[in-house]
Amino acid sequence: MSRSSSMEKKLEETLRVLDDLAVESANGIPIIVEGRRDVEALNELKIKGNIIQAKSGGKNVLDLLNIIESYGKDEVILLLDFDRRGRELMRYLTQCLEKTKIRPNTAFWRKLSSFLRRDVKDIEGLSAYVKTLMRKTGKPQNRI
Repeated sequence: MSRSSSMEKKLEETLRVLDDLAVESANGIPIIVEGRRDVEALNELKIKGNIIQAKSGGKNVLDLLNIIESYGKDEVILLLDFDRRGRELMRYLTQCLEKTKIRPNTAFWRKLSSFLRRDVKDIEGLSAYVKTLMRKTGKPQNRI
């Protein structure tokens, strides 16, 4: 596979996952990210909705769980960074959420990390990564 077609494939896969994520978010499923820059990156990628920052304002896990429960949903999407600390937080939040009977959806994180792991280390880098792939493949940047 040529480098160009490999980049196009990564771009298509990434956009497909982001489109599915945008639909879930538009349907009211909250998304948990680490911080403000992650929220900004998702907004740049046209993903709006209930995006909750796990690490902001001195919140502890109990505060975060209370915020999540206040949405009244039985599912949340965990979209934490792809680094070691993000993976650890993902595991910890998954355990905590399961105890509160809220289903942690890690499918989007798993899909993105499976093909972006070497290229993107955090959610805040997604927007720039997509822009770069669009520029390199000559795709129109109307997404961003």
